[in-house]
Amino acid sequence: MHEVLDLAGIFVFALSGALVGVRRRLDVVGMAVLAEMTALGGGILRDLVLNIRPAAFSSLGYVLVPMVATLIVFFWHPHVQRVMPAVDVFDAAGLGLFCAVGTEKAMSYGLSPLHAALLGITSAVGGGVLRDILAGQIPSLLYDRQLYAVPAMLGSALMALLYTLDLHGWPTTLAAAMLAFGLRIAAMRLRLRAPLARGVTSEQPK
Repeated sequence: MHEVLDLAGIFVFALSGALVGVRRRLDVVGMAVLAEMTALGGGILRDLVLNIRPAAFSSLGYVLVPMVATLIVFFWHPHVQRVMPAVDVFDAAGLGLFCAVGTEKAMSYGLSPLHAALLGITSAVGGGVLRDILAGQIPSLLYDRQLYAVPAMLGSALMALLYTLDLHGWPTTLAAAMLAFGLRIAAMRLRLRAPLARGVTSEQPK
C-alpha cells in the first residue's frame, strides 16, 4: 500500500507538471520533462538524503506513471481542466501525499520525528520547485502566500506524531495527507495568507 500511495502522489504531481507545460505552450517533450521532474524530484532528494537508491531508479513504474500522466494531459487537457481546477488541485493532492509518505519513509529509516518531518516537507515541495524553475517561473514556494509550505509542515508533523505513537499503515498516511491537502485547498478557497514583512506591499513578483 505504501508504494500505491507513492505512485498516486507521483501521478497527481505529474499531471500538475504536464498542465503547467500546456499553460507555457511547451511541446510534448517539454511536458514530459516537467511531469517527470515534478513527480520525481522531491522523492529523489528524499532518498539521496536517506542514502538509499532513489525509487525512481529502481522501479519502472516510477518512470512510466509520469509518462502516462503526460499522455493523458497531452490528448485530453481540456477535459482534465474541466474536471478539476487544473494545476492547483493536483498540486495540493501531490503535496499532501508526498509530505506524508516522505515523513513515514524517513521515520522508518530511523530519523528523529523532527528531521523526518523536515524531509517530508522537502519531498513535498521539491518537485514543484523544480517544475517552476524549468518552466521559467519564480517557485510558488517563495512567493505564494496562500500557505503552500505550511500545510506540508502540518501534514508532516501529524505523520511524525502518529508514527511515534506506533500508528502505522496506509490509513495513518492517508489521514496526514488529507490534512495537508485540505489545508492547502482551504487556503486557496478562503485566500488565507501568510504575513509579509512590515511595510511591504503585496505585489505579485514578475
